[in-house]
Amino acid sequence: MFPARRMSVRARWSLLLVLAAGVVFHGAAWAQKPVRAVAVAENVWFVQGDAALGSPANRNYISNAGFVVTEEGVVVIDALGSPALASELIAEIRRITPQPIRHVIVTHFHADHIYGLQVFKALGAQILGHPSGREYLNSETAKLRLQASRKELAPWVDGQTQLLGADRWLSDVQTELRLGSFVFQIRHVGPSHTPEDLVVFVPRVGVLFAGDLVFRGRIPFVGQADSRQWIASLGNLMEFAPRVMVPGHGGVSTEPMVDLALTRDYLLFLRKSMGEAAQNLEPFEEAYDKADWSRFEHMPLFRAANRMNAYNTFLLMEQQGSK
Repeated sequence: MFPARRMSVRARWSLLLVLAAGVVFHGAAWAQKPVRAVAVAENVWFVQGDAALGSPANRNYISNAGFVVTEEGVVVIDALGSPALASELIAEIRRITPQPIRHVIVTHFHADHIYGLQVFKALGAQILGHPSGREYLNSETAKLRLQASRKELAPWVDGQTQLLGADRWLSDVQTELRLGSFVFQIRHVGPSHTPEDLVVFVPRVGVLFAGDLVFRGRIPFVGQADSRQWIASLGNLMEFAPRVMVPGHGGVSTEPMVDLALTRDYLLFLRKSMGEAAQNLEPFEEAYDKADWSRFEHMPLFRAANRMNAYNTFLLMEQQGSK
């Protein structure tokens, strides 16, 4: 959570580093990593954000999004972390097809996946999400996060950036969306990373959009997640037997089972190490220092996220017990 205050030291340093590197601001555009669509299967593309924390330097381009082109229009999965990024994603879609954008499926309502929604909404796209997301959208937490982001991530997130919900809330465990010759199997797999987690499987091409149930090539952000349900949900995703998987963060996976297992193993290790400490009434700091993090410490954002993940899991295990 970004505190609601003036631009943080982290954000100011990011901005100074960008300026020092010769990045020039011209009205509303910075010379930085563009949004570029990469084909992952026939008629399926994705764009990949940085393995980093959101900052003015990266425009909050830290998550992935994808889209599928059908004979009757385009289905987009997630909307990226700022209106400017969403506009670039739309430009990429237009580069590939003139088909209208019919739907945007929101895997969950974290800021880096939804701050671009208003741009799609303005085009007439229908937004789909799980109703559990309404609790977050209506919360003081979401409002404070947006207020802070308008300062921390300016000019990319500003006073015009809005929090939007879905036009169609999908309350069933699984919903089938049909467009042209494509079927989209939308499954609710929360509460896991968030209560409202959705994944999207496209059986015609064997592609799974896993949302933030999978952080590929970097440490996941666990936050207040229900890691026990998250682990069970990863097992359920394996039942799809996808050929290709697009995670919420990180590169596309051509070995989905391996990457699903890695995220699962990290969560299992958190629960085992922190669960034993909680059961034995061991102080968190001692438990953290003696845990063997060697399998995961080389991964991006380990230093930024792992201690927080472990501490939140420690508190969760105190509540749930050691299982």
